[in-house]
Amino acid sequence: MQEQLTAIREAATGALNQAETLAALEELRIQYLGKKGELTAVMKGMGQLSPEERPLVGQLANQVRSEIETALDEKKNALEAEAANAKILNETIDVTMPGKRSGKGKKHPLTTVLDDLKDIFTGMGFTIAEGPEVELDYYNFEALNIPKDHPARDTQDTFYIDENVVLRSQTSPVQVRTMEQQKPPIRVIAPGRVYRSDAVDATHSPVFHQVEGLVVDKGITMADLKGTLEVFVKKLYGEETRLRFRPHHFPFTEPSAEVDISCFNCGGEGCRICKGEGWIEILGCGMVHPRVLSGCGIDPEEYSGFAFGIGLERITMFRYGIDDLRLYFENDIRFLEQF
Repeated sequence: MQEQLTAIREAATGALNQAETLAALEELRIQYLGKKGELTAVMKGMGQLSPEERPLVGQLANQVRSEIETALDEKKNALEAEAANAKILNETIDVTMPGKRSGKGKKHPLTTVLDDLKDIFTGMGFTIAEGPEVELDYYNFEALNIPKDHPARDTQDTFYIDENVVLRSQTSPVQVRTMEQQKPPIRVIAPGRVYRSDAVDATHSPVFHQVEGLVVDKGITMADLKGTLEVFVKKLYGEETRLRFRPHHFPFTEPSAEVDISCFNCGGEGCRICKGEGWIEILGCGMVHPRVLSGCGIDPEEYSGFAFGIGLERITMFRYGIDDLRLYFENDIRFLEQF
């Protein structure tokens, strides 16, 4: 039995020295020290020895086990260190190599046009006003001369949070809040996101942007509105751009109008963009309704004002020849790189 133990020690030592992987090392551990291993099998036969032989053989068996375990640990540490060194070599970064140039972002076309609008109107003395996107029904409708039973509410496709709270369907509530907090003269624009329950397609989205304008002072007339909008469209689309007003109806303005511009693509001769008409609708406007003024604590006998609302996506589509509203919100880098 002593000869068997000595043979196991020599065989195990030789095999461990030849092991090249951690998996091979684990197989050797099982072969020699496992429950069914060679050393365990020898030790199970110790019951057949005489009382005098057992201590000697037991001592030798423990010594062999200890030597094999020590050799296993040393070989395991060596293989792990070797694997770590190989990984480090493979993952070494050559700091002298040139770096990869990262792509630079560009302004979104909506942001570019909005910045241009802000520059145009602030250049005319307007300031920028902001308001909440989650709005009270009062400010979104009632204060704008649209009571709860008004048919105009049916055309708004509003997102209601509850009976009295909505996602604003226009930025006009900012005008009301401004008139409540500030007395004339008032000259503001209110850009921001608005929400309507529209199905998504090439020309509709449940989320879009508006820029509302408001001027309130003594002696404000439709001529002032027309002059302001003429300056705006000429700066945005060029000095040759012509303007026309068409009668319309909005509950919060009286009189009201829709504004067309001569087609920037064909100059008014008729083309695919203007559908052969030579004119393109860009915004709605009008004189602020006396009820809206009085509701905000402004005397309509002393003051008058005008307001207008611009769809940011619409004028951006015209400016860049974009034919699908969904492109604005898909974050496709191929689209955004063009601007």
